Amino acid sequence: MELETKFAQFDSGLSVTDGQVIEGYASLFGACDQGGDVVAEGAYGASLKRLAAEKRQVRMLWQHDPAQPIGVWDEVREDGRGLYVKGRILEAVEKGREAAALLAAGAIDGLSIGYRTRRAVKSEKGRRLLQELELWEVSLVTFPMLPSARVAAKGESPEAPLREMAAVFEAARQEIARKP
Repeated sequence: MELETKFAQFDSGLSVTDGQVIEGYASLFGACDQGGDVVAEGAYGASLKRLAAEKRQVRMLWQHDPAQPIGVWDEVREDGRGLYVKGRILEAVEKGREAAALLAAGAIDGLSIGYRTRRAVKSEKGRRLLQELELWEVSLVTFPMLPSARVAAKGESPEAPLREMAAVFEAARQEIARKP
């Protein structure tokens, strides 16, 4: 079973303070992403319980690269909205300093989960409904996959709608490039 990733870009629910503390939602329940997947409420519950029982943490990575941890998630939990995360970017790590600077400048604004699907079904609309996921990591990423959510790092800037539009166009370009 391969490790999958799911990108999400979030509204003002994600915040960055002091250049290093980050919190918000890494996944929203019931929202269809550009890949046609929907995460069901409660999909992370069993995985989070297993991690706690084994005294393991969800990793904070840069762009899903397991060789580039950039911080720690101090809190990862489900609520009625989705998967809430709160953690610290480690500025003692070179990529952590870079990530903090890019977030502060608005150059990156996405989160993405790395997971394995343990249980999924097809919905009546033909979408994959992810019912149980084994969560491995939450990454800071450049291109998110869930356009209905947005990041606001240190306040929403006037350029945010342009970045949103650029991300949508980039996702469409990538989709077209994949088709024969």
